Amino acid sequence: MFSRRDIWIGLALVVAIVGVYLGSLALAPTGAEFLGSDAAAGELTGGVPWLEPLFRPGSPELESGLFALQAGLGGILLGFVLGRLTARRRS
Repeated sequence: MFSRRDIWIGLALVVAIVGVYLGSLALAPTGAEFLGSDAAAGELTGGVPWLEPLFRPGSPELESGLFALQAGLGGILLGFVLGRLTARRRS
């Protein structure tokens, strides 16, 4: 199934990813906030929104659930398209 070499390579990748994550936390300035690109864009434009959302969820839980649903459907669609392209190439 998996050779010893494959297991060691996978383990080394996991250790490297954890190391990069911990290193970035250690090198971050004290009190630094990890903001997303939305916050950075808001600072550049003066915080004035260009567009208004069509739908505002009533609670943060509903918003997070809709985001997860959107991500899941996108993943399913991507997997379907890649599977079809792979099958077409094989036949």
